[in-house]
Amino acid sequence: MKRLVAAVVGLALVVTGCTTGKDAVVTGGSFNFVSPGGKVDITYDVADRQPSPTLSGDDLMNEGKQLSIADFPGKVIVLNLWGQWCGPCRVEAPEMQKVYDQTKASGVQVVGIDLRDNDRAPAQDFMRDRKLTYPSIYDPSGRTLLQLSGYPRNIIPSTIVLDKQHRVAAVFLRDLLASDLLPVVQRLAAEPA
Repeated sequence: MKRLVAAVVGLALVVTGCTTGKDAVVTGGSFNFVSPGGKVDITYDVADRQPSPTLSGDDLMNEGKQLSIADFPGKVIVLNLWGQWCGPCRVEAPEMQKVYDQTKASGVQVVGIDLRDNDRAPAQDFMRDRKLTYPSIYDPSGRTLLQLSGYPRNIIPSTIVLDKQHRVAAVFLRDLLASDLLPVVQRLAAEPA
């Protein structure tokens, strides 16, 4: 009986520990991902945006070179998580290129994060075959995403949009078309710096 009571008390502590914070962002100085109510499209008001950690890693197309979101100061950044093995990514990648082509002149930078591709060559072929000109971080182990507290590394494709101060402004836990993403990035690009 004592073991049962101890187990129930322990379970209650674990459950209550998971309920702290405000809906989608834990109050504090860095981004903590939570999907309120299981939403797949999440946007944050300016007052609720939290800074993203400076994500960086190996440049997929330029072995030995590092790529970082800090390389794009003052730009809206679209972080797209993808893998060449991912069926929906095959449709989404050209859509990301459309977004990049239509918005780069207004200060938007698309950066891919290639996940779970243990061999660089097929991922490089994926980019060349689709004529993707935006850069990607090569992250086969998913270590780059560990910097985003609580972000689900198993949802591929997904997209994180950072505002000009590199605060998380939107998260999409699904594949996107350019028409889904363009209004979001255009609105963010029009915000004052």
